[in-house]
Amino acid sequence: MAEDQTVDVVVVGAGFAGLYMLRQLHRLGLSAVVLEAADGVGGTWYWNRYPGARCDSESYYYSYSFDEDLQQEWTWSERYAGQAEILRYLDHVADRFDLRRDIRLNTRVTAARWDDTAGTWTVDTEQGGSWSARWMVTAVGCLSSANVPDIPGLDSFGGDWYHTGQWPHEKVDFTGKRVGIVGTGSTGIQAIPVVAAEAEHLTVFQRTPNYSIPARNGPMPPEVSDRIKQEYADIRAVQRASTNGHPFLISPTSALSVADDVRSATYEDAWEFGGLRFRAAYSDLLSDQAANDTASDFIRDKIREVVKDAEVAERLLPDDHGFATKRPPIDTQYFETYNRDNVTLVDVRSTPIQEITATGMRTTEQEYPLDCIVFATGFDALTGPLLRMNIQGRDGTTLRDHWAEGPKTYLGLQVAGFPNMFTITGPGSPSVLTNMPTCIEQHVDWITDVLEHARDGGLTRIETTEAAEREWGEEVQRAADRTLLPRAATSWYLGANVPGKPRVFMPYAGGMASYAGTCTDVAKDGYRGFVMA
Repeated sequence: MAEDQTVDVVVVGAGFAGLYMLRQLHRLGLSAVVLEAADGVGGTWYWNRYPGARCDSESYYYSYSFDEDLQQEWTWSERYAGQAEILRYLDHVADRFDLRRDIRLNTRVTAARWDDTAGTWTVDTEQGGSWSARWMVTAVGCLSSANVPDIPGLDSFGGDWYHTGQWPHEKVDFTGKRVGIVGTGSTGIQAIPVVAAEAEHLTVFQRTPNYSIPARNGPMPPEVSDRIKQEYADIRAVQRASTNGHPFLISPTSALSVADDVRSATYEDAWEFGGLRFRAAYSDLLSDQAANDTASDFIRDKIREVVKDAEVAERLLPDDHGFATKRPPIDTQYFETYNRDNVTLVDVRSTPIQEITATGMRTTEQEYPLDCIVFATGFDALTGPLLRMNIQGRDGTTLRDHWAEGPKTYLGLQVAGFPNMFTITGPGSPSVLTNMPTCIEQHVDWITDVLEHARDGGLTRIETTEAAEREWGEEVQRAADRTLLPRAATSWYLGANVPGKPRVFMPYAGGMASYAGTCTDVAKDGYRGFVMA
């Protein structure tokens, strides 16, 4: 049933960010509604049900920290939780904190308009209803707008095709099927080993070879889980003080300051431990090319060790970017998968895909017969989910026009010309360079504080200035330029995976702790950079 209602706050999205935002609005006593396109909560973990989907941060800290009872009562079953378990966790949170009463499922936002006279947002939905609110908070996630490549002939394909970010709820059975997977980013690296174990034959279409670190996933021993629960206060403190929102700090030692054998031993230990700690082995892996080369060369040598066919191994070696200058995946038996007799690797840089036919995929070299195609081609990251909502600010300016040359925000939290709209983990915040729940909680807490400040002060309007937006954009670029990150020319951090998208480095690379300190200083300085009335 279509609804036309008025609340204090409209929140868009019911994933990690939207659920916590709603909980905090309940605490403030503000009326709120969360509009969610899916028929369940969970956000990323509702949509991404592809084979092998799991978090790449360890489960015990890929979780909320805001409630101690929640931390103590929930026990994770694996070192890295799979999609189904994370979704169960978020369902539990929605029930435990009585959030569902203010969540409207199956409700996709189609437009949002600011009324400058009334000082309110009107949010339209696909179902025909609309909501009016003083404040609007977007909690749509950074990776929620699927990027399906525009390959000629897709409509003519006689088999089934899927995008990993829009996976069916029912199990997809690849038994006896010839499957093609397009993409070897983080998602493809998770899905490929699982699909290969089931399919009759798997053909992997790789454009860009990738680095990956073994996850070393396994069951969570009860004694480890108990110890973590006892130490949660210290664990969370380290997360908040870290560069990337993880409970470990980057080593202060340069990779170039130690002997070769010492450095090799450090990398070997990190490789065996598994996971994202590898990139914290030395201080300068993301700031010095020579230091980065030591880690990149180590991983390339590991690929050569694992993959038995030397020619296939060489095709799997990344050569156009350094380790962790693009999102650094972790895996379970990814490179080992290419030792299987039923797996073929196709290098589409040397033999590009020309078209999809009724029976398969044709490159410049040959046609590969396929029954199913899986696109692990990622997302229109950071800006895509916001732009598809057709947001219109003051004086009729659209967000799409405002961001025509790339996203502009202040702190990744607000956009000039769009009063009373807050963006959780928006462009210009650490977001995708961090453990997301850590970043989300910091954002939501900051937004909660400013809404409380407005309520207590009788304020009805908050808007950042163009000057603050411009100065922060310059700082985001300076932070990126202090790293090797912008040099990875095909990175989705720059929007390079979406044809026609402006090439702008979108997340803030200055570190989670530094960013949070800046946000705190802005608030203490009377919300510097914001105009309030």
